[in-house]
Amino acid sequence: MDQPTLIDKLERTRIRHSHRHPPVTNVNQAHAEALTPGQRIADSFAVVMGSWTFIIVQSVLLGALDHREPDRLDTSLGSPYPFILLNLALSFQAAYAAPIIMMSQNRQSAKDRLMAEQDYQVNTKAEEEVKAIMHHLEQQDEVMIDILRRIEDQHRTIMGALAIRQDGGANSAPA
Repeated sequence: MDQPTLIDKLERTRIRHSHRHPPVTNVNQAHAEALTPGQRIADSFAVVMGSWTFIIVQSVLLGALDHREPDRLDTSLGSPYPFILLNLALSFQAAYAAPIIMMSQNRQSAKDRLMAEQDYQVNTKAEEEVKAIMHHLEQQDEVMIDILRRIEDQHRTIMGALAIRQDGGANSAPA
């Protein structure tokens, strides 16, 4: 029976890499695709309300309305007419803005949790890949050491054969 060659041995022990995990998904894209139109509007609203542009426009409007001379006085309440209207508008704005912004923040928190979970999965996959690479490198080291041993054995055999020839040639030389 033929003895397996070194190449046959290497082919049998060769590690073939396989991905045993699902591909990495883009959480931001998956989250954006799952949003309803109402959720998209709430997120856009929260982005606008949380911007410097909104604060500056709001401040300019409030400043312009505050410095306006009242056209008439509301004698029943004792307050200038624009102040009551401004107070009503700001209360209305706050009553609707707060819950909408909170809905957006809750979705952002859920998205952050998904991203943390995905980071964990990616780190786990990376650890598996590194372990596979290290195992493969260790196997390559073993194969190289085996090859080196075989080369050294062949070297000793060749050097032994050369030494025998040189000794044999010296003994058979004419005296």
